[in-house]
Amino acid sequence: MQTNGHTKNGHALPLDAADFSDAEERQVVIIGTGPAGWTAALYTARAGLEPLVYQGSEPGGQLMTTSDVENYPGYPEGVLGPQMMDDFEDQATRFGAEVRSGRVTDVDFSGRPFRLLVDEETPVRARAVIIATGASAKYLGLENEQRLLGRGVSACATCDGAFFKDQEVAVVGGGDSAMEEALFLTRFASKVHVLHRRDELRASEIMAERAFDNEKITFRWSQEVRDVLGEETVEGVLVEKNKTGETYELPVEGLFIAIGHTPNTAPFAPWLETDADGYLLTEPDSTHTNVEGVFASGDAQDHVYRQAVTAAGTGCMAAIDAERFLAEADANSEIDEERTETEYHEAAAQDSEEQATLS
Repeated sequence: MQTNGHTKNGHALPLDAADFSDAEERQVVIIGTGPAGWTAALYTARAGLEPLVYQGSEPGGQLMTTSDVENYPGYPEGVLGPQMMDDFEDQATRFGAEVRSGRVTDVDFSGRPFRLLVDEETPVRARAVIIATGASAKYLGLENEQRLLGRGVSACATCDGAFFKDQEVAVVGGGDSAMEEALFLTRFASKVHVLHRRDELRASEIMAERAFDNEKITFRWSQEVRDVLGEETVEGVLVEKNKTGETYELPVEGLFIAIGHTPNTAPFAPWLETDADGYLLTEPDSTHTNVEGVFASGDAQDHVYRQAVTAAGTGCMAAIDAERFLAEADANSEIDEERTETEYHEAAAQDSEEQATLS
């Protein structure tokens, strides 16, 4: 865990070479555009903070690789993940959130306003920062896996499943994500082989049952992919049986990896406290990090629930925490007469307490 430093291994950060003398300064900069980022954008925009939102390297986050979302309130018939993120964006921009493409590649949290470097060249200052960078898919680490990425190897069934109509494919993993990928692929593939290194799934009971009940899905227990076969495209995978060490070739034309995620928190590591896996640590019952004015939300700080609805909830929390922080920082300046989002919630809570007292 690293905190509060300008250097890495004694070398100056690229940010130190940037000219911030005329850099744009914003009240709030939100980094990331999954459910957490868009919700934070909505709340800060409604509070009149005119947030600047950077989409990052994976605009929309993990939901862009999700098919039917059936467990988010307000969508009784379900909704496609990309459509859901479009809805979130439309609502946030309606209230004035400004959205830009670009990835925050470096930061300096040593003092306010904070310094951010976008795409290693564009300097921006921020009085408060909300991190909602989410997490990225893990891969197996095989040389041919990376060589054939986009040519049969994928971590997104929603993105690439339609390319495998009437073909056999393999899915690696045993959690809910793997079951969702496998189930979605049955819409196109003739057969889906699920390879799991253990002899039982980690998936929730309902997702496991759906997969077990689908006649197109075959499970290969205690087996791992050791190589990806093919020259120009995937032609199969080399599989090892863990219990015997026996290997065999499984002919498939697509390989989908669904073995977990890594939090996208590397640019913040020199400044913010993280756990052993790189997830940002926050104070109990808040989104405050160890640096005042920097707030963490979504899957960048949640390795337990990792749901769209919980990510959105922490995005809301981060927005309110940021608004309160800025209000306290500006306590000696003129206060706008218009009620802010935080004041609305505080007033409602106070009214509720008064009514309870009267009753």
